[in-house]
Amino acid sequence: MIKVLIERHIATDLAELYEKAARSTLQVAMQAHGFISGESLKNSADPHHRIVIATFLSLEDWQRWYISSERKTIMAAIMPMLTTDEKITILEHEC
Repeated sequence: MIKVLIERHIATDLAELYEKAARSTLQVAMQAHGFISGESLKNSADPHHRIVIATFLSLEDWQRWYISSERKTIMAAIMPMLTTDEKITILEHEC
């Protein structure tokens, strides 16, 4: 099992639009093979800094979702709302 940490910085005045898009992304991701859970968080010290934590069964499942046409379509809508590229970190449990 892996966790995927996705950091995004959204543009001022686009928070509401981003929230709708992020919810939509999570709903679609829930259908992805190997998806276990996900949550979307806001940095309490910086309302423009958002974090998504997704749990997938395997790295391969995440990679399949990452390159999927569904994610690419959703990200095409989200990317214009971001002030920087999203930062993705793959985390795994230590043995």
